[in-house]
Parts: sequence; structure tokens; C-alpha cells
Amino acid sequence: MPNWNARRSRDPVSNDATRPNSTTIAFEGEEDDGVIARNLFQAERVDEIKSRIQQLRPDSTRQWGKMSVAQMLAHCSAGIEMAVGEIRPPRALIGRIIGPAVKRVAVRDEEPMRRNSPTSKELVMTGDFDFESERERLGILIDRFVAAGPSGCTDHPHAFFGPLTPEEWAILMYKHLDHHLRQFGT
Repeated sequence: MPNWNARRSRDPVSNDATRPNSTTIAFEGEEDDGVIARNLFQAERVDEIKSRIQQLRPDSTRQWGKMSVAQMLAHCSAGIEMAVGEIRPPRALIGRIIGPAVKRVAVRDEEPMRRNSPTSKELVMTGDFDFESERERLGILIDRFVAAGPSGCTDHPHAFFGPLTPEEWAILMYKHLDHHLRQFGT
């Protein structure tokens, strides 16, 4: 099984090796390319995500998928709850088979998540949700994830990708939020 290592890298702009939260993910045996993966341990990314959440409106129109904007906010909250271990879905069989290979690509590239990707049943939201309550809840959960830092991430395996480091959780949480905010045009 591959061994993942999160390493600090030099900021390509300032060449500063000590800049906090400048995390790259490198596959063991591969060279670190110096690309800083966007993640929720970076203050500027947290600010960006929270600003985009504030741009949402109860009548925001989805670009794809089936969820309403309020359901999407609840879904994103559940994703963060999974990252901190409050929701602990079992491993999916398909994830056990191909998850490690897909994880390698998902946490390394800067490509957004693909539209209509499958999700764990624990994250499927149906029914009515209050937009303002869900937006507030998501903001609180983001703040809690950030404040806890790497030690707040679960060691329970992701349902599809399997075991993740805290840095990988932070990258996936950023990508997941970015994906759904794009879904609603922000």
C-alpha cells in the first residue's frame, strides 16, 4: 500500500520555507513539485470559502445535481462532521479496490471535483432544510475544523479513499466545499 507524506515546501512567490500552512502532498518516491495544495488549514482559503458561502441566497440556482442550496449546505456540514469523526461511514467496497489510486490524484492536483460524483449515503440530504440555519451551521463547523487543526481530524478511514492524513482531510474539505459552491455559482 502506498505511503503518503505531507511535507512543507517553499512558497513559490516568497521562497519562504517556514510559511505556516503551506502544505504539499507528495507520493513516496516522487519529487515534491513545490505546488501548494489549497486546503482548509490555510487562512486565505478559509476566508475565500466563507465569503463564497455568504454570496449564496435561498434561491441560488444549481448548475448540476439534485440538491437545493439548503440541502447542499447541510451536505457540506456533514462532510466536515465526517472529517472530524462525528460521522463514521463504513468503507465502500469500490473504495477499497480503487480508492487509494484515486486518492493519489484527488489530493495532488488542483482540478476541482467532478460533477455528480458519488457520495456516501450518510451525506445524502433529502427533505427540507432552513437555508439560514444551515449556512450558520456550516460556518461554525468550518471554524471548528480550522481551530482544531490537524489534531482535530479523524483517524477513521474515509468511506472511499481510506486512511487520510490531516493534510489530506484539509485538502479534500477545501475541494468538497469549492465543488458545491461552484455548483451554486459562487
